Amino acid sequence: MTLLYLLTLLVSLGGMVVLDWRFGLFFWHSPVRAALVVGIGVLFFLTWDLFGIGLGIFYRGETTLMTGLQLAPELPLEELVFLTFLCYLTMNLVRGAQLVLYRQTRA
Repeated sequence: MTLLYLLTLLVSLGGMVVLDWRFGLFFWHSPVRAALVVGIGVLFFLTWDLFGIGLGIFYRGETTLMTGLQLAPELPLEELVFLTFLCYLTMNLVRGAQLVLYRQTRA
């Protein structure tokens, strides 16, 4: 049982925060809307995961890289952090692409 995977996810999430802050992409552009979007996205994917677990499609693989802490049967703590990172990354990419396209049309 280690924290390696969780630490990797947290460092990656921290990188998203730095990029967001530097370029004013998502939370620094509209914090309330960003919190709602990430929250709804994480809730959607957690629901998806729980249905998959209930149907026997998803399961927690055994590895020494994870903490072993579970939020529910077959739902590790790292999954919540990963889903948060995934939603945040996606919205940073969307907002970044919008800014690039906007600047190209203005040039």
